[in-house]
Amino acid sequence: MTQGNGTREGGPPADAPAPALGPGGHAVVVGGGLAGVTSALALADAGVRVTLLEGRPRLGGLAFSFQRGDLTVDNGQHVYLRCCTAYRWFLDRIGAAALAPVQDRLDVPVVDLARPEGNRLGRLRRDALPVPLHLGRSLATYPHLSLAERASVGRAALALKGLDLADPTLDTQDFGSWLAAHGQSARAVEALWDLVGVATLNAVAGDASLALAAMVFKTGLLSDPGAADIGWARVPLGELHDRLARKALDSAGVRTEVRTRVTSVSVNENGGWSVQVPGETLEADAVVLAVPQREAHDLLPHGALDTPENLLRIDTAPILNIHVIYDREVLAAPFLTALGTPVQWVFDRTEASGLKEGQYLALSQSTAQHEIDEPVAVLRERYLPELERLLPRTRGAEVKDFFVTRERTATFAPAPGVGRLRPGARTKAPGFYLAGAWTATGWPATMESAVRSGVAAAAAALGTPGRSRGLLPDFFEEAA
Repeated sequence: MTQGNGTREGGPPADAPAPALGPGGHAVVVGGGLAGVTSALALADAGVRVTLLEGRPRLGGLAFSFQRGDLTVDNGQHVYLRCCTAYRWFLDRIGAAALAPVQDRLDVPVVDLARPEGNRLGRLRRDALPVPLHLGRSLATYPHLSLAERASVGRAALALKGLDLADPTLDTQDFGSWLAAHGQSARAVEALWDLVGVATLNAVAGDASLALAAMVFKTGLLSDPGAADIGWARVPLGELHDRLARKALDSAGVRTEVRTRVTSVSVNENGGWSVQVPGETLEADAVVLAVPQREAHDLLPHGALDTPENLLRIDTAPILNIHVIYDREVLAAPFLTALGTPVQWVFDRTEASGLKEGQYLALSQSTAQHEIDEPVAVLRERYLPELERLLPRTRGAEVKDFFVTRERTATFAPAPGVGRLRPGARTKAPGFYLAGAWTATGWPATMESAVRSGVAAAAAALGTPGRSRGLLPDFFEEAA
C-alpha cells in the first residue's frame, strides 16, 4: 500500500470538527473484518450510503473459515463471553445468535497432568448466586490450588474489584507484578490467573498491562454472575462473519466489494475524500479505516494523528492453532483446558466442520511466539504425545490428519503502556475515522473490541450520542 498524503488546502483546518454525516451522505469503509462490517451496518442503518472495501476474497478479518477437502476449517477457535454485549448485538444484527449460543452456566473443565491419573480434573464453574459468591464454591473446591492459595486468590479478586479502570497509571504496570504484590504464588498465577488471562489477553500476566487485565477480570468475573458464561460458534466462522454478514450488508443497501485493495486515501478538491482502488476512485463524505494498525499507518492522511508512528509501536502477538482428526471420539466434552502440558485449550470441532466419522479437535495456543514458525513435523511430534497424556482415549486411535494454522499477528500485544498508543475513533482530519480491535476501546484484542470500535467509528461519523440514539446499539455511549 502507498501512504495517503491528503491535506486540506482551501478547506477547514485539520482539527476542525467534521459535519455530522447524515442520511444520503456517502461513507467508504476500508476493511471487511468485524470492525468494518459493524461500522458499515451501523452507518447504513442510519440512512448513510455505504461502500465497504475488502482486499481479501471474503469478509471476517482474522475470524474466518476455509475448505480443506470436505471439511470447513476455522483458522482458529474463537469464543466470546456473555458480557460481550457488542458482539452479541452483532450476532443478532446479522441473524446468527442461534448459531453461536452461550452455555447456560460457566463450566470449564481443567485437567492437571501433574496430578495422578483419576485425580486430574477440576472445574471452574459458577452458581446462581450474586457476585462474588457465584464463584465461591468453585474456588473453595478447586483442586489445583492449595487451601492457602485459594484464600489468597479470593483476597486478590476483591482487591482487583476495587481498582478504578479509569486510572491511567494502571496501564503503566504489569499484571504479574500486581499479582505478586497481592500474595499470588507462581502456582496460583499458572493455575488460575493465566488460565483465563492467556486466552483473553494473548499474554502471560507478567507481559500484560494491569489496565487490560483488570478490565478482563472485573468485567468477566466480577461484574455479573453470568458475565463469564462462554459462547462459541456451532457452525463455521465463515457462515457468520462472511455469508450472514454479507447478507445483512446487502439487505442494508451496502455496496460490498471484496478483492479490492485500497492504495491511498486523500482529500479531494471539494474537501471530501477520495479513496483510490485499482481502476477506480471513490468519492466520499467520510471514510472509516478499519484495517490492522500497520496498514492503517500506511494509509493515514497527513495530519490525521499527532503521532502516527505510535501505530507502529503497537506490537503484535501470534496464536498457533493445531488441528487433529482422529478415527474415533476421544473427547466427550465440548472443550477443556489443561495444566502441566504445552496444550492450552482443546475444542471439539467435529460437527461444525462437517466431519462425518471420527472426531476433529482444535488446539488453541496463545502466546505462541516460540512456536509460531515451527515446522508441522516438529509440532506433530510434540503435541500428539501430549494429547495422549491428556486424553487417554487417543491412545491407540488413528490420526487421520494433522495440520496447523498460524496467525502471526493475531492480536495486538497488551503490554504495559499500550493504552497510550491506541487512538480513538476520531482523528484530526474531519470526516476520517479509525476502527479496529487495536483502537482505544478499553478491551483487549477480541471480537468484542472489534465490534465496539466499529460502533464508535460510526457514532463519531454520525455526530453526538444524542443525535444517534436509536440508530445504534444500546451500548453506544459506552463505545463512543
